[in-house]
Amino acid sequence: MSTARTSSRFTDALAQIGACGIFLFRIFAAVPRSLRYFKETIRQIWFVGAMSLTIIMTCGLFIGAVLGLQLYDVLSRFGSAAMSGTVVALALYRELGPVVTALLFAGRAGTSITAEVGLMRATDQIAAMEMMAVDPLAYVVAPRFLAGIVAMPALVCIFNALAILGAHVVCVSWLGLDNGTFWSNMTASVDVWTDVINGVWKSVAFGAVCTLIASFQGYTTAPTSEGVAYATTRTVVFSSIATLALDFVMTAFLM
Repeated sequence: MSTARTSSRFTDALAQIGACGIFLFRIFAAVPRSLRYFKETIRQIWFVGAMSLTIIMTCGLFIGAVLGLQLYDVLSRFGSAAMSGTVVALALYRELGPVVTALLFAGRAGTSITAEVGLMRATDQIAAMEMMAVDPLAYVVAPRFLAGIVAMPALVCIFNALAILGAHVVCVSWLGLDNGTFWSNMTASVDVWTDVINGVWKSVAFGAVCTLIASFQGYTTAPTSEGVAYATTRTVVFSSIATLALDFVMTAFLM
């Protein structure tokens, strides 16, 4: 019984992955038609991007401060406290910035997208669009998908900037590291193409994946309040797992 149940769950998981892949191709096909709803795309960029700034900036500032504090303590034991800013910047640009921003994005914007699209499904708004010859993929899903791809790199850049500011406040203003040493070592070690641009590519991929999962869960959810609640939970779990798995794959290829 246990083996049959495990096999059934594995099969269901593969079916969900396949359905999500087909849904992605349907979104790509709907993107040209969604250009007529340009204002809706702008509104979604504001919703998933600008409305997420508070949590992104706050978390970035404190994560940078914690990184600066911990790294200064460890590196000072080996006489390398001057490299604290460099290690913070490399960790943020390469890994922490895109990954943590994607996790925060999934928890804030992803759940909102799932709940909004799921409620449209539960209240028959999507069915009404289809009856009026309005493509719900072009009007509802594609603008949100494009908004996630556009907003995520900007959010990652803001997260990294606030995190480096937090590390600067801790290392320079609090612990007494020389300001010139902090910035000169960082600018000498961080490469634009290897570190910064690779992080931007990761953020674009994470934005696409998180928005795809959120839209898919909302669009295919059961049309009940319980179904919307389950879909919202699955969005956070699946987006987090997909982000971390994709981060490993992209790091392996980009390195």
